[in-house]
Amino acid sequence: MEKSLDQNFWNERWEKQQTGWDIGYASTPIVDFMSGYINKEARILIPGCGNAYEAAFLSENNFRNITLIDISQVAIEKVKKKFQNDPNIQIILGDFFEHSGVYDLIIEQTFFCALDPKLRAQYVNKTHSLLTEEGSLVGVLFGKKFTTEGPPFGGTKEEYISLFGLLYNIKKMELCYNSIRPRQGSELFIELKKS
Repeated sequence: MEKSLDQNFWNERWEKQQTGWDIGYASTPIVDFMSGYINKEARILIPGCGNAYEAAFLSENNFRNITLIDISQVAIEKVKKKFQNDPNIQIILGDFFEHSGVYDLIIEQTFFCALDPKLRAQYVNKTHSLLTEEGSLVGVLFGKKFTTEGPPFGGTKEEYISLFGLLYNIKKMELCYNSIRPRQGSELFIELKKS
């Protein structure tokens, strides 16, 4: 029977501390990219935020308009406590696909790979609809197939180009040179401009 990757599923993963995706700090490829990102006023969304290490990095580096969303109440309670005194970060418990807002940048870090692959076209449409005309989707995707049942769910560069290329100008989609050691050779860095 196919499992339902719903709020209960993710709450249970958090409660049982089955969070293998959590590396304990901000993802190196995202840190490197955002270190060169000039606009500190950019409206930034991080879907499926988890422990939101990237948000901590952004706030510490003077980004002032960061929104986090996650479907897991357990995860959201953790980040609300973590960022309770941080005025730069807004936290939302909710379904990304029902979220409304306008963003200059969406940061992808282990959210896409956690979704049922049947939702990938919907993800592309939703990210596109949340971005400004000049907005971008940046982050990392798994550039490999997994032999075990997901999540995570992988894919290939060719699949991603055909998926995202319909609505985005693909500025960058290449093997990460700066992945963490366990993920070396398996991550693609993406920089996709809304078209």
